[in-house]
Amino acid sequence: MKFELIGMLDSPFVRRVAISMQIMGVPYVHRAISVFRGYDTFRAINPVVKAPTLVTEDGQVLTDSTLILQYLEALVPEDRRLVPEDAGARLSVLRLTGLALVASEKAVQIAYERFLRPEEKRHQPWVDRVEQQLRAAFDEIENDLRASPLVWATEADVAPVELDGISVAVAWYFTQRMLPGLIDAADYPLQAAWSALAEEQAPFKAAPYTP
Repeated sequence: MKFELIGMLDSPFVRRVAISMQIMGVPYVHRAISVFRGYDTFRAINPVVKAPTLVTEDGQVLTDSTLILQYLEALVPEDRRLVPEDAGARLSVLRLTGLALVASEKAVQIAYERFLRPEEKRHQPWVDRVEQQLRAAFDEIENDLRASPLVWATEADVAPVELDGISVAVAWYFTQRMLPGLIDAADYPLQAAWSALAEEQAPFKAAPYTP
């Protein structure tokens, strides 16, 4: 079965799905359609115009990165899944993944405020609140990594990284590229180092951040 993944790789949500599909060994065709510049084209595929969108071989449309990945996990062997079955390990992966998704969401919100909303219509208290949430997410991730560092595995019979590692790397890289100077890498050395390591790996290079 071959899927179509719709959306731009400058979206952390699209990119984490693309990288995850690479690691899971799920074949797909990427269609880089923007929800802005390609609105009408995207709308013809998915009327709600939300990225990422996954189109199955029989034409069914699935939206939301988390739901897409949950569906794909059911299709692959256990050794290629990105979320462990053990309850304790699963909780740890989901916690870190959730924090990374918050960071991604808040970074996207700030980008929208900076680049899409006219300056005279911005509400600075709201922007300040979103920035506070973004920093809080990165603070929590950094604290978790101090206690339990992420590892890129080299064993051939397991996925090299789990969903939390993918999501953290993607969130960090997106924020640094889209909002340079907002989050100081010196304050988050573990995330900066993890992102640098991840970006050198084949699955990340196969789905590069593309503005």
